[in-house]
Formats: sequence, C-alpha cells, structure tokens
Amino acid sequence: MAATSSLHIAMYPWFAFGHLVPYLQIANKLAKKGHKISFFVPSKTHLKLQPFNHFPHLITFLPITVPHVDGLPQAAETTADVSHPSQFSHIMTAMDLTQPQIKRLLQDLQPHFIFFDFTFWMPKLASQLGITSIYYSVISATTFGYIYTPSRQLCGHDLTEADFMQPPPKYPISTIKLHAHEAKNIASMGRMKFGSDVLFSLRHFTGLCESDAIAFKSCREIEGPCVDYLISELKKPVLLSGPDGDIQQPTTALEHRWAEWLSGFNAGSVIYCAFGSECYLTKDQLHELVLGFELSNLPFFAALKPPLGVESVGAALPEGFEQRVHGRGVVYGGWVQQQLILEHPSIGCFVTHCGAGSLSEALVKKCQLVLLPHVGDHIFRARTMSSHLKVGVEVEKREEDGFFTKESVCKAVKTVMDEENETGKAIRENREKLRELFLDEELEESYINNFIHDLQVLIA
Repeated sequence: MAATSSLHIAMYPWFAFGHLVPYLQIANKLAKKGHKISFFVPSKTHLKLQPFNHFPHLITFLPITVPHVDGLPQAAETTADVSHPSQFSHIMTAMDLTQPQIKRLLQDLQPHFIFFDFTFWMPKLASQLGITSIYYSVISATTFGYIYTPSRQLCGHDLTEADFMQPPPKYPISTIKLHAHEAKNIASMGRMKFGSDVLFSLRHFTGLCESDAIAFKSCREIEGPCVDYLISELKKPVLLSGPDGDIQQPTTALEHRWAEWLSGFNAGSVIYCAFGSECYLTKDQLHELVLGFELSNLPFFAALKPPLGVESVGAALPEGFEQRVHGRGVVYGGWVQQQLILEHPSIGCFVTHCGAGSLSEALVKKCQLVLLPHVGDHIFRARTMSSHLKVGVEVEKREEDGFFTKESVCKAVKTVMDEENETGKAIRENREKLRELFLDEELEESYINNFIHDLQVLIA
C-alpha cells in the first residue's frame, strides 16, 4: 500500500466514556490525516460524543443496539447508565451479545482494521473476515507490563496478593510499587467473571495474545521502557499513537451556570474534582473527600456520582456541609463538560481518579494534579505521575484498606496549590515541562505519522 493510501478503520471500544472518548480522540487524529473511521457506538450514546466529532465527513457513528440483560436498568448502554459497579459485568455481557451485529457490519464495511479493547472475541472474528485486529488500549503499557505478560499470566497458579506485590521478572521501572490493598484488589479483579462467563484477566490476556498488533495511546517519553518490555514479552508489534496535545475541544460552550460560577473566583484558585463514570465512593469516603476540600479553605467544584446505596449525591453530604461551604463549594451529581471546565482560567487543581481520558485532558491544561486512584490501571497511572515522573501528588491512604482522610486530601491539595511549598515547587516545574512536551506539535505530528505508517506496514 502506498504511503498516501487512505485507510478505513472500524472502532469498537468498551462501553464506558473513559474508553469511548479516547477512541474518538484517535479517530479525530486519523481523520485529520484523511483516513475513514467507522465508529461502532451504542445507539443513544453517540449523541454525547457527537460534539467531539470534528470530521463528520470522515468519522461515521454506526449505532449498535445494546441487548437488554437481566440485572440492568431498561435502556442501559454504558457504565454511566448503572448505579453499582457490579452491573459493569452485565454491560460487558450485553456488549458480547452484540457480536452478530458487529460481524454483519464488518462484513458490509470490509475495513482494513478493527480497533478494540474488551471484546476478546474480536481477533478471531476479524481473522475470519480478513480484517487486521488492533488491540488499541486505553490502559497503559505500564499496567499491561506489570499484570498481563505471559510470565505472569501463564505461571500455573491463581495469582495472589503476594504475587502482585512484586513486579514480574525484568520489569523495567523500579518506582512502580503497589500497596497491599492495591495488590489485593488487582488479584481479586483478575479472578472476577466479567461478561459472558469470562475471567477479567483472561479477557484482556486473550485480546492481547490473539490480536495482530497492540497499540497504546502513549509515547516513549513516558512509557518507553515498558513498551520495549511488552515487545519482548508478547513477540508482536506495539504501536504508539503519541501524546494527546491536540485534544479537540467540543463544539459547544461551557454551560452558562458553571461558567458564571467559576468566573467568580481568581485565576488558578479553584479545585476541580471528578472521578469518571466507573468510580463509586462509599459514603464515608465521599465525606472525607469533600471535608478535605472544605478544610483547604479553597473554592471547589466536585462532579461526583452518588455513593453506593444512596439515591443522590446531595443526600450523601455531611450534615451542615452545604451551608458551611455555600458560595465557595459545589458538589454536583450530573454529567459535566470536563474539557471545558479544565480549560477555565479559575481552575488551579484537578483531583482525579487517573483515568486515561481524564489525565489526557488535564496534562495539556495548566491545572496541578492531585491523584486519587481506586482500581487497576488508574493505580499505575497515578504511580507513574507521582513516583516516576513526579508531576503530581497522590493522596495518602492506609496501607491495609486504602482508606483516606480529609487531612490527607487537604495535604495533597495544599502541596500542589501552595506556591511556597518546596515539594510543590518541584512538582509544578516538572508538571510544566510535561505539559510543554504534550503541546509539542512536531512531536505529536511525528507520532501520528509513524503510527499511520506502522498501520500501513501491517497490511502491506
């Protein structure tokens, strides 16, 4: 295939906005270069993604009917439509049941590639149809290197907390270490059935091993050693689409009520907090979080889902809290335009769960990072940002159970927001250097050009 030949790429990411949005970001990058994208998306969900489609003549949303599965609310399509993490597995089951629809679409479209992540059955289906399958991962290379290498997954026994307290043989980054509660959580997740009676770990490992190639939304400047480690472990091509400096802004404006509220504060003074569609806090932890914001004496805007077992986020707030923070603090339970909020000049600090999409959006902005990961990949991204690159501060947690306090939340916020804090000064300097790297248009351009070239080589 000639270097200038147009590619046709189908995409089918996991039904969570932390995956859908990054897939649309790479779709926009590829479309900008003239390549055609067929984006498979739940039928109602595409309306939320449409404002971020900057090349509608090249990126086509193809609606997928999501079958109803017992245990899900009627018309649930994504993880944002359910009220408990235990229901994510049902969303996965529903996604697995769309396989006949995907097969028909791929037969009709005959794209060069299918980009996928959680649908472990995709490589075999694509192979039957003569389509090249790319495991395009929103999960980091650092995480996959630690958890999903053959030396780990084919060890001959069920992986335990003790196994995950140690990195696999020859793992290249010594600063990536897990706490006991994190290792326990990762071991438990690996043994969990996740859709269609498939173990969570086997779902990922199968997709990695059976795909024609693996791709990461990453760059060597951040994950180079782990990329090389995966190449040596998995014996297949690993492609990198590069940093996300060119995060396309949505075509809509920030909702007036939030724009007006944020404009009432000084530049760089507001804490913004959001944990994505898949993260649920207990009521006790939500209390500690918002009380930590109150303790900081800084204005704050928190977009949070209700805790487990509570109907609304307002009903979960500490007694008297709303009265005490009136005028300087908002806790909102609905969906917000995160990119536009992070862009607002009053935002000085982002308290994040370290989802891939959220970090990509934040790293090109001027806000400082407070890292509060909860599960899986988020933990490794937090450790990369805090311990390896030293561009953010993690909220301290108890070793045995991961519980955090209002004091630890306040301490982390103050570290990055207090201009006189020496640790904070070093972090802010590193943070600005990383931001400049992500905004380097030549670097980003070279990555996407190389990515497209590597795709073309795969089907030459």
